[in-house]
Amino acid sequence: MKKILAALLLVASASAFGQQKWTVDPSHSGVRFTVMHIMVSEVEGRFTKFNGTIDAPWPNFVNAKISFTVDVNSINTDDDIRNEHLKSDDFFNAGKYPNMTFTSTSFRKVKDNKYALEGNLTIRDVTKKVKFDVTYLGKAKSQRGTVAGFKATAIIDRLAYGLKWNALADAGGSIVGKDVTISLNLEFVETK
Repeated sequence: MKKILAALLLVASASAFGQQKWTVDPSHSGVRFTVMHIMVSEVEGRFTKFNGTIDAPWPNFVNAKISFTVDVNSINTDDDIRNEHLKSDDFFNAGKYPNMTFTSTSFRKVKDNKYALEGNLTIRDVTKKVKFDVTYLGKAKSQRGTVAGFKATAIIDRLAYGLKWNALADAGGSIVGKDVTISLNLEFVETK
């Protein structure tokens, strides 16, 4: 009987709270990546066009559903020649696959303001499971309404997604590393 009562209270609490919807604010957010170059330095890049949403059943975002889309053609590494190469079939093939997408499968609290976000990342029509380590930075009131901030990082194997180009450096080793670190600084605005 206690379990049934607890379950009913949980359902009632969720119903009373309602679903919160959030939309990313691109002007206060960033989607960045780094990859090793000739195994001695990191090259950084970013995407300037993206959108994302959160559907949160609880104020602390536990079990939220998160969707994110990145426009591959907005890639910027501060080098026009490299940007065009990254858009080619050697890497993203942006003409055929203009978007990267992420859809969450779970979002759980690990400890304090640390969360684990798991989901499916699709690049070039290849979908793989990926896990982001997330820091929830809190909520605040602004002139746009209530906002919430998050930082998230993950490491993916670019070769697994068909971003296959590589060459050997004169001293040996790959010119471009296979592991890419994704770093997200995201601010969401409550829309409901």
